[in-house]
Amino acid sequence: MDSTPDTSETKAPKGFAALWPIILITALFFFWGMANNLNDILIPQFKKAFTLTDFESSLVQQSFYLGYFLMAVPAGLLMRRFGYKAAVVTGLIIFALGAFSFYPGAEIRQYPWLLGALFVIAAGLAFLETAANPLMTILGDEKHAAFRLNLAQAFNPLGSLAGIWVGKTFILSGIEHMNATADLVRETKAVQMPYIAIGCVVLAWAVLVGLSRFPAAATKAAHDAEDAKISAGQALTGLLKHGHFLTGVMAQFFYVGAQVGIWSYTIKYAQSEIGITDKAAADYVFAGLVLFAIGRFAGTALMRVIPATKLLGAFALINIALTAYAATVGGQNGLYALVAASFFMSIMFPTIFATSLRGLGILTKTGASLLVMSIIGGAVLTAAMGYISDISHIKTAIFVPLACFVVIALYGLGSKSAKVDMTKGH
Repeated sequence: MDSTPDTSETKAPKGFAALWPIILITALFFFWGMANNLNDILIPQFKKAFTLTDFESSLVQQSFYLGYFLMAVPAGLLMRRFGYKAAVVTGLIIFALGAFSFYPGAEIRQYPWLLGALFVIAAGLAFLETAANPLMTILGDEKHAAFRLNLAQAFNPLGSLAGIWVGKTFILSGIEHMNATADLVRETKAVQMPYIAIGCVVLAWAVLVGLSRFPAAATKAAHDAEDAKISAGQALTGLLKHGHFLTGVMAQFFYVGAQVGIWSYTIKYAQSEIGITDKAAADYVFAGLVLFAIGRFAGTALMRVIPATKLLGAFALINIALTAYAATVGGQNGLYALVAASFFMSIMFPTIFATSLRGLGILTKTGASLLVMSIIGGAVLTAAMGYISDISHIKTAIFVPLACFVVIALYGLGSKSAKVDMTKGH
C-alpha cells in the first residue's frame, strides 16, 4: 500500500467539511448502542423460543462480547497499518454481514447459528469502538477531546433506546407460553426483518464513510505516523508501565459487566418481582435507557464544574446503594432502584476510557484496543449472573453488579486524574 498520504486529505477541512466526519463517526455510537441493547430483547426472546435456562440464554451476551474480546487486537493492528478510517469501514462491513446472517439462522431455527451471527456483529463493533473512540479525540481541537468524546457517547443511549423500541415493537410478542411448534417458529423468525433492515443501513453507512473526506490523521497509516517508532510488542510492554491505564482496564471490565448484566436481566427481574409479561417488562429497560441518555447529557454538563473521576466515583457510590436495595428488598421499589442505576452508569464508560488513555501518546492506539478487549466483562459477569439466578434467585444475582460498582468507585475516587477536568483537555 502506498504510504504517501492522500493529498486531498492533507489539509485540515473547515466548516461543514470539518463537521461531516464528526457526524459520520458520532452515528457509529448510535449504531452500536442499538446492537448492544437488542441483545437485552434477544435474551428473553430466545429463552422462550428455544426453551432455555437463564445461563443458556446468557450465551447471547457471551457470544457477543467474545467477539469484542477476540477482535479488538486485530482491530488495533489494522488501525496501526491503515489508519482509523479503514478500521471503521471494515467494522461496518463485518457488522452488516452479521446482521444479514440472522435471516438464515432464524429460518433453520439454529440457536448456535444465531449466536454465531451475534459474534460476527460484535467482531464488527470491536473495529468500530476501537477506532471511533480515539478517532473522536482527533476530529477537532485537542483541548476539547474528552468533551467531544462524551458528547458523541451521548448518542449511544439514543441508539440503545431505538434498539429496545425495535425489539419490543417487532420482536417481542408478549405471549409467555408456547402451545405448538408453530409458535416457536414464529417467535424465532421474529428477529429476521429487524436485522435485515439494520444490515442494509449499516452497509450504506460504510459506503458513506468510505467516500467521505477525513482529516489526514484519520487515514494515516502507522508507518506514516509517530507510533511507527515502536512495534506492537513494545507498545504492550510500554502500557504495563502506566498504572492508571491498567487500573482503567480493570475498571472498564467491571463497568461493562455491571451495565450488561443489569440491562440483560431487567426483564427477568421485572417478571419475577412484579409478575408481568416480557413485552411489558421491556418498558422498564426502555425507562432505564431514557435515564441513561439524560445522565449522559447531564453528566457531560457536570464535568464542566466537577472533575471527571470524582463524578465517576460519586455516581458509583450511588449505584452501590441502588443495587444493594434491588438485591435485598426487591419488589416494585427494587425494580425502580435497578432502573434508576442506569442514570448513574451513564458517564462511566467514556470517562474510564478517556482517563485511561490520558498521556499515553504513541501507545494510544494499542491502549484503545486493550480497553475494548476489557468489554469481555459483559460476557463473564452476565454469565455469572445467569448461573446465580438459576441456582438461587434473580435478586441474588444483582450482587454481581453491586460488586462491580465497588471497583469503579475505588478507581474514580483513587485516581490521580480525579483533579483534572476532562472537558479542559490535557
